[in-house]
Amino acid sequence: MSNVLCDPRAETVLARLRDLETQQSPEMRRYYDAKRRAGSGPTNPGSADDMSFVRDKLVALDPEKCDLCYLLCRSLRATRVVEFGTSFGVSTIYLAAAVRDNMRDFGGEGVVIGTEIEPSKAAIAQQNLSDAGLSDFVEIRIGDARQTLKDAGGPVDFLLLDSWIPLVRPVIDVVAPQLRAGAVVLCDNVELFEQDYRDYTSLVRDPRNGFRSVLLSHQGGIELSVKLS
Repeated sequence: MSNVLCDPRAETVLARLRDLETQQSPEMRRYYDAKRRAGSGPTNPGSADDMSFVRDKLVALDPEKCDLCYLLCRSLRATRVVEFGTSFGVSTIYLAAAVRDNMRDFGGEGVVIGTEIEPSKAAIAQQNLSDAGLSDFVEIRIGDARQTLKDAGGPVDFLLLDSWIPLVRPVIDVVAPQLRAGAVVLCDNVELFEQDYRDYTSLVRDPRNGFRSVLLSHQGGIELSVKLS
């Protein structure tokens, strides 16, 4: 059992999902290797081929990064969390566990707002959250996150960006005004796809935009940013 979550029910679901991820990994590698050989960039929601390929694929944050998300949310006492890119709900389980535990320890209400453009994946994520005993703490919004995240319902404590790279900058533009002072933003694979993320990093790395930011070089790189104003 994870020393971070300490939740056997959630861990059972996560173990099943990690097994599925392992099963799908060879096909995923073949697809992305072929894209690189062809000179293509990362997956794009504007590509019919990319959309078709990822429709039934589990795309998940690495376990160590999920642990980091849980710990950051706990340290922030986060109760309103937004996730861009839910997929099958792996990272969502960690975020929901953190919100649940913060509510238990500090009181108040809380929610994780997940986003998923593919309805079938949202349904799978919802079932996984239910199996983990965490569905009461999550609202999954289906559709284009540039629209579904226009109103998070209150000040956002933590934002996880782990989805279609071309949409990351438009999504942060929508969510940034809703981040409270001191909110944390975590964006995955910023080092691996440095050029593709340059519109995003130009925002969060410029102190004039109200952020302080650092790149953590671990498994593709994590951009960790704090919203100060």
